[in-house]
Amino acid sequence: MEFFLTPASLFLFGGLFLFGAFGALLLSRLVPDGGKIAGTFAHVLGFLGSLAALTTAFAVLVSGQAIAFSLPGTLPFVEFAFRFDALAAYFVILVSLVGMAASIYGIGYQKHFFGGHSLGWFGFLYNIFLLSLVFIPLANQAFFFLFLWEIMSLSSYFLVVFERKEESVQAGFLYFLMTHLGTAFVMLALLLAYGATGSFAFDDWRVASANITPLLQSLIFLFALIGFGTKAGIIPLHIWLPEAHPAAPSHVSALMSGVMVKTALFMLVRFFFDFFPGARMEWGLAFMLLGSLSALLGILYALAERDIKRLLAYSTVENVGIMLMGFGAALVFFGLGAESFALFALAAMLYHMLNHAIFKSLLFLGAGAVVEATGTRNLNAYGGLLKFLPLSGFFFLIGSLAISAFPPLNGFASEWLTFQSLFVGIASPSLLVKATFIITIVSLVMTSGLAAATFVKAFGTSFLGRARTVRTELPHEADQLMLLAMGFLALLTLVLGVGATFMIAALIGMIASIGLTDPLSLRFPFSEFIAAREQFANVLPLETIGMLLLVIFAVAGGAVYFATRKRGIVYGRTWDCGTPLSPRTQISSTGFSRSLVTIFQGILRPTRQTSIEYQDGKMRYFIKYQGIKMGLGDPYRSGIYGPAHNVLLFFARQARRIQSGNVNAYALYMFVTLILLLVWTLYS
Repeated sequence: MEFFLTPASLFLFGGLFLFGAFGALLLSRLVPDGGKIAGTFAHVLGFLGSLAALTTAFAVLVSGQAIAFSLPGTLPFVEFAFRFDALAAYFVILVSLVGMAASIYGIGYQKHFFGGHSLGWFGFLYNIFLLSLVFIPLANQAFFFLFLWEIMSLSSYFLVVFERKEESVQAGFLYFLMTHLGTAFVMLALLLAYGATGSFAFDDWRVASANITPLLQSLIFLFALIGFGTKAGIIPLHIWLPEAHPAAPSHVSALMSGVMVKTALFMLVRFFFDFFPGARMEWGLAFMLLGSLSALLGILYALAERDIKRLLAYSTVENVGIMLMGFGAALVFFGLGAESFALFALAAMLYHMLNHAIFKSLLFLGAGAVVEATGTRNLNAYGGLLKFLPLSGFFFLIGSLAISAFPPLNGFASEWLTFQSLFVGIASPSLLVKATFIITIVSLVMTSGLAAATFVKAFGTSFLGRARTVRTELPHEADQLMLLAMGFLALLTLVLGVGATFMIAALIGMIASIGLTDPLSLRFPFSEFIAAREQFANVLPLETIGMLLLVIFAVAGGAVYFATRKRGIVYGRTWDCGTPLSPRTQISSTGFSRSLVTIFQGILRPTRQTSIEYQDGKMRYFIKYQGIKMGLGDPYRSGIYGPAHNVLLFFARQARRIQSGNVNAYALYMFVTLILLLVWTLYS
């Protein structure tokens, strides 16, 4: 155990990732087997690196001892400084759990890449991506963090375009543009923090935070919100997310959606609660409203989707919104001086970060099994898959129940805790604060109901009923290693749900360890954090609810079994009122969501395209086929990014006028620039 509390442990899991990256490249050149050995080697080393990182993170949390050290850099302003504290350890656990599952899954999933793609290159990118995800929360210096942030962005970009399809290339280009737009704002936040503190070291920022003016602090927060909000997929900065996440291989999609977007939220926690604590309450209200907007719109877009992976991507936008609700509530409570409630809200937010990482990764891995078996991502082409993919269907059902907040799974636990923290805010004497909490609660209630409808649609149209298209070959169950990875994540959804009381206790103690409060002043169980009994009902601990539900299900199941054990199974034709049954008589994914899309058409702006094929193309009397294609408008591109693009093009055309090709003119430009720099230097 002592080894994992030393800097050597970081070199261990970092070395495993690097060995996996460069070893995969070397093996792909030395062994001409279509990349099988290289790909397997890369995923095995990815698993071992994640396991070593997980062990180190648990050692840090259990011992309460942080690992902090630095290595000198050869470049100016760069220092390789590491800080492995409790908050970083929690995030490394999140990364490692998903990284382990994704690596196991990837060994079985990679077989359809054999011969057609360079799995050595993929293995290199995959391990570098994992390396950056693990080390970003450990970075303790601005330029070192920015270096890791860019490695994460570039490696994930190349993984998105890995299959070199037109769709993935276009998605990758949009992702590349948006992620570097976000990086530009992150750099501005870091430079402003340097200007305010005179240092790029995060430890110096913590010491000097009390001396920063409110205006400068607000500018740092604003640029951090835009920069990290772009990576997190906050609406309206989300346009890259539903394009890039589906385009990547499924286990990479799990890492991007389950982990990568959380790096941005992790850094927001660092900026607002660790580096520069004491943000104004208005920032919390803004985050709550942003979270409400992202959650509600994200799940509406997911509900309207017929692409299974785009549906899951939009659901990530929704869950990021839920996390922002808890984040904003914590800022508001700190602003009001209600420290215990603030810690409770922040713990709910961090808990949902972990829970979402688990069940969303499970769903993406399940979707990958479905896409591999059917060859399409179109929900309207599925149906009856449970007969052929029983285990994949079961695990996808577990993920669907968890993300729909079904007790006692983990999604219910963290959403329920978020609800509790929001209800406390209604008791605020401020009308503005009260109204914001009410709006947020209403948004979360609607989001929860729509999420349940979305995943009833996703599971029902995929696995239940009959096949909606003619299949040339029958689907097959996923590889055993793919099933093992999904089973591991499915088990975690139950463990994290039933053990919610202990998770919250650990989380609040962990949050207190970064200096927000004294952990000894907090009491458990967590129900004591709820407001006075005359205002709120007593709440049972979650493990009690979980055990009670298990007992109820067990008793009900036993009663049904004993009542029906002697009955035989009778097979017969379905009564259909004389109408022949066919796949077209089943409700489709589009049809399922159509009524709700119509209700919210003012927000979603649905489009409809009708195609008709006639029996006789000249007479056009008898219709042979009629199809309706539903779509959604994109107000973000047309209303925000389109006009911004046009403005940028306008100024670019104006700037071209100075490119006359005359050397004398260029010399004049240089001379004028030097004069202006000298004047600025003289007067500054």
